[in-house]
Amino acid sequence: MTWRGPTYRTVDGERIDGAWCHVWQRSRWDAEYYLDDLIVFADGAVRCQDRTDLAGLEKLLASGRISVTRPGAPALPDEPSKWRSRRGEPLTPEGFLSEVADKIEELNGRPTTGQRCWEAIRRYQQEPEERNRELLRDAYLAVPAHRRIYVLGDMDLQDRPLRILLTDLGEAVDGDGPVVTADMHQESLDYFRRGDEGVAREQERRAVQYADDPSGPGQAAVISHQTVYPQGWPEALGLFVLRNDYPAQITFASEIYPSVLHGYWAMSAADTADHRLVQEMPSGREAQDLGGRAVQRADWPAVRLAVMGGLLRAKFTQHPELAEILLSTGDATISYTGFSDSPFWRDAPDSRGRNWMGRLLELVRSELRAKQSFGDHRDPGSSTVAGNSTKSQI
Repeated sequence: MTWRGPTYRTVDGERIDGAWCHVWQRSRWDAEYYLDDLIVFADGAVRCQDRTDLAGLEKLLASGRISVTRPGAPALPDEPSKWRSRRGEPLTPEGFLSEVADKIEELNGRPTTGQRCWEAIRRYQQEPEERNRELLRDAYLAVPAHRRIYVLGDMDLQDRPLRILLTDLGEAVDGDGPVVTADMHQESLDYFRRGDEGVAREQERRAVQYADDPSGPGQAAVISHQTVYPQGWPEALGLFVLRNDYPAQITFASEIYPSVLHGYWAMSAADTADHRLVQEMPSGREAQDLGGRAVQRADWPAVRLAVMGGLLRAKFTQHPELAEILLSTGDATISYTGFSDSPFWRDAPDSRGRNWMGRLLELVRSELRAKQSFGDHRDPGSSTVAGNSTKSQI
């Protein structure tokens, strides 16, 4: 069964995570089956039109109200050999119930039957005693029957090394496979040892390649809200200075702009006259309103990110007091929200929001920090925008 997600529902203000898959449901009206979504939640709730739980799902499966395979579909032909088969056991209602129980465990961050099987493999590797092999057999048989084929994640050998290990000496694997010998048991153990060595090598390689990854969790995200101040901007500086309409005069590409918004929308204009009109508007939002109506430069989509980055560098390098506010956010993700900017720039509550403003603010913050660490002679912050070379004094 293929599970999809994430999904969730809210209970008393708490998010309950879930996942969903397709099942066949019998119509109450004409007894015909149709494809429907079955949603499973971390608290054990199950929803497929009606709300139920694992026990209720078991009854629905037993009654035929829900089917995990298409009713009336021809059965797959029997495999001539279980040992040679590349196919798992058929999906049954019992197996599906076990899979749903596994999904609930996974949604709660607890080990699934497959993960517990791997734990038993590790235990047997460390202490290859008969009692641990019996525990490993129990753990493998606890995995839903239709999933006892790729527990090891090996597309070539599938679970054959494990099935060999679980078969007693002198017995045929799967009833029709090779007769197990002590050498075969050892080969299976060697298979797991080689896998562990490969994992260790990959982890070592990644430790080197990802050496600059953060070693721990960062600060909580900083949300830059769009706020209207009818009485004017507060005198005491705060996070509101991160907003592009905050009135901080900047010099950029040999021009003076009252705010970042003035500079951005003025530079987007194809006509010089429109550029001047936008540049002289009383407020940033008014500059945006006028600039949004002007004809844009043909290359604007290609250069707008560089322009915005340059304007932000100018703002925070030319106003050290504003730079301190930006630096005070540490290494936090900056979520630039609002309602007056395109989803391209802001962190919108859907897949359209790309939060480029937040990301550029984080970049400028890093450049400011670099100046503190390395000084101007190692300044990474320079760019060429619209034919003008601009240098950020970070």
